Amino acid sequence: MTTSAGKLAPAQTAEHQRLNEANEGLNPWRKWGPYLSERQWGTVREDDSPDGNAWESFSHDQARSRAYQWGEDGLAGISDERQLLCFALALWNGKDPILKERLFGLTNSEGNHGEDVKEYYYYLDSTPTHSYMRYLYKYPLNAYPYNDLVATNKARSRQEPEYELIDTGIFDANEYCDVEVEYAKAGPEDLLIQITVHNRSDQSAKLAVLPTLWFRNTWDQGNSPKPLIKAESSQSSQARLLATHHDLDDFVLHCNGADELLLTENETNTEVIFQQPNQSPYTKCGINRYVVHGEAAAVNPSQQGTKAAAIYNLSIAAHASSTIKLRLTKSTPETQNNSADQDFDQILDCRKQDCDAFYACVMPAGLSHEQKLVFKQAMAGMLWSKQFYNYDITPWLQQRGVDPLDTDQAQGFRNKQWHHMNNCDVISMPDKWEYPWYAAWDLAFHTTTFAHVDPSFAKQQLSLMLSSQYLHPNGQIPAYEWNFGDVNPPVHAWATYLVYLTDSALHGQADLQWLKQSFHKLLINFTWWINRKDVNGNSVFQGGFLGLDNIGIFDRTESPEMGGSLEQADGTAWMAFYSQTMVQIAVELARKDETYREYPAKFLRHFLSIAHAMVNRNASDSMWDEEDGFFYDVLRKSDGSSTRLKVRSMVGLIPLCAVHVFEENVMEQFDLANELRHIREKYPDKHSAFHDISLKGYANRHMMSALDETNLRRVLRIMLDPDEFLGDYGIRSISKRHESDPYRFIHNQQEYVVQYLPAESDSGLFGGNSNWRGPIWMPVNFMIIRSLVVYFCYYGNDFKVEFPTGSGQIANLYEVAEHLAQRLTSIFTRNAEGLRPVFGSQQTFQSDPHWKDYLLFNEYFHGDNGAGIGANHQTGWSGLIANLSHYFTSNSQESLLACGPMGPAPRGHQGDR
Repeated sequence: MTTSAGKLAPAQTAEHQRLNEANEGLNPWRKWGPYLSERQWGTVREDDSPDGNAWESFSHDQARSRAYQWGEDGLAGISDERQLLCFALALWNGKDPILKERLFGLTNSEGNHGEDVKEYYYYLDSTPTHSYMRYLYKYPLNAYPYNDLVATNKARSRQEPEYELIDTGIFDANEYCDVEVEYAKAGPEDLLIQITVHNRSDQSAKLAVLPTLWFRNTWDQGNSPKPLIKAESSQSSQARLLATHHDLDDFVLHCNGADELLLTENETNTEVIFQQPNQSPYTKCGINRYVVHGEAAAVNPSQQGTKAAAIYNLSIAAHASSTIKLRLTKSTPETQNNSADQDFDQILDCRKQDCDAFYACVMPAGLSHEQKLVFKQAMAGMLWSKQFYNYDITPWLQQRGVDPLDTDQAQGFRNKQWHHMNNCDVISMPDKWEYPWYAAWDLAFHTTTFAHVDPSFAKQQLSLMLSSQYLHPNGQIPAYEWNFGDVNPPVHAWATYLVYLTDSALHGQADLQWLKQSFHKLLINFTWWINRKDVNGNSVFQGGFLGLDNIGIFDRTESPEMGGSLEQADGTAWMAFYSQTMVQIAVELARKDETYREYPAKFLRHFLSIAHAMVNRNASDSMWDEEDGFFYDVLRKSDGSSTRLKVRSMVGLIPLCAVHVFEENVMEQFDLANELRHIREKYPDKHSAFHDISLKGYANRHMMSALDETNLRRVLRIMLDPDEFLGDYGIRSISKRHESDPYRFIHNQQEYVVQYLPAESDSGLFGGNSNWRGPIWMPVNFMIIRSLVVYFCYYGNDFKVEFPTGSGQIANLYEVAEHLAQRLTSIFTRNAEGLRPVFGSQQTFQSDPHWKDYLLFNEYFHGDNGAGIGANHQTGWSGLIANLSHYFTSNSQESLLACGPMGPAPRGHQGDR
């Protein structure tokens, strides 16, 4: 057991020891990691267009010749935590028109379902400190079909599926190479890099592999001196590159056995991009021009610059492999004469073993081989999806001619109201190609998964969003770079408390100071919600799309255009949930500090007001429909009339998630029983249609919920109906009943229709690249499962429902939750036929030994067959599958009834929850 929060028990693995050293500031094990983006082009940060069209302002085609201002991207890349020095891979098969330096994908306007990466790559392994990482990229040996992908997708309608790289036939004859990249740290700043190229074809293959080292361009804006990379030796067996930067230690890339060293500048080719003369003949695209077009003058003969590559020209026999070994290490007098391959194999093997030992300790006992595969690759995807994110909004605005303090100028200019922000941190991304920018509610879910392997990083990420460089002075948490002022569901407090509990259990001591600091900032954010999103002061909340994109009949951010205001069932339920979580945190703090004693009652009152508004207020037009037994959004028009928008969707299930259970001693210790009594006397009807908190449940527990037992059963009956929400692979985002019975709404003689669409969207709302009108989404499924467990801890084993609805089979709520978790897990695991539903009907993915065990964690999943859809590397919140495996393997019905919803401490650890 430990004596300080943040330090793990000593009897752990070597990776745990590295985490200890990093957390205590003894060794910077996290300094280097997979912090390179997979797409910097097409982002808001790089957009200098007058109309805010980021996709067209900076294209993939420009990226090889145009220097970025705010970050870098690359293939299987790494960087230091400030992204001053970067390393990544480039490839050339002798047939492509360009080097493969970065992943290719379609822009939003090119794809029939929005932007989409058109490559196959996999995150296979990573430890939390990135002491070992493994990545796989599948590189075709024939010319990559750039034009075919663009033209075919552009020609398809929104009713047709996307045209994928594998559909082009380029992998049909196995004419490709598996390029496996491994990183292993001999020390915090001593990185071994092994690149193994496997020829999967029946013919010998020639391939140029170009490990590339470069500096992020920080000098063009006049902010810093220009750094330098130079070749130190021209002998092939001793080849190395020395990188010198005024704000970073000197580093050496040992590239023994390289055929050639090439150097140029990481600077824009202004002649190509802007039709203006270049200041130097050596530009960002110099290496591409040298290798692909044979332009000898494109690289610097003096072998110095800010971008460098070592060429390895490989000739690989059919079904054979070739390996390249490199070493990127801090240059010191002690390491100056070190060989690149000194103890290379032993260190690499040791780090692989450390990685396996770490996950053997972290994974709960009892997981099957398939579950372990899912768990480990989910965690690998989470860890690989960290990215250095750099966005200082004041200079960004000024570069675009906007004065951030001029209230009359450019009022609608993107992110102008966020000029206080200066982001320069490593942050967990939803998907480093499709979403290479943080999103507030995604990040909250990410941290709950990170907490199982690196709770210190999870806490740091949550604190970041509440810090003065992120949190708006008015209290709003930033949403995402396209519009920081948009609104995401307020799940930050819930994630904070869950991470706090997980951290406490793993370390044996609670980090109360961190919880206090978070609580103070959350108070500010909670107040922002109360003041800004409860327009009429009646505890009914708005918020716009609230992360659910096209789920509404119309864009929910534009409800005034529909002639009124939208009272949102999900927004109001999220605020009920926020209130409940603040009660939890306040109780935890007040047990140790009397300063917080008044807060449990404060947030209890907030919850009661919101619950009353959800269920009781003007029953004829409240969100709760007594006839249907379901929640709906309400469009309240300017003439005083109102309309329930009766779409059976996830909007109406979110209220189910607003539930919290607490022990009887909480009622006594904080005098909540008297508080409830006073409220009941003052407002005798205020609790009538939602659950009475004073009622005692299993083990004398109390529960806050907007649903009493009768209404809970009614909502569950609908949710668990296979003809409505219950799919074979989870809970759908919209009821299947709308497949044959679409919801129709007419406004100003225009008809709006919502129909069940289990796969891609047929709408252009929010870019058209996501769909909440039918598919299964992991985060909301996760929250539903969490709520069922909480209800179980209150009602106990005697509360049972028909599951599935209409089957005649009865189950308690733990059994329902566990079964839903199994349905979600089965998306990724092989079924009785040996198939993984996530791969859909793609036979190569299902049966080829070089594909079938490499998992993709999609953004969402087909509502009927579980196939992965949308962004295919959104491990961020689809990585929640690891949480579910951990939870239900570690907690039985008996332990939950005894200990409450959090269950006992994780396997192998002790600590009070």
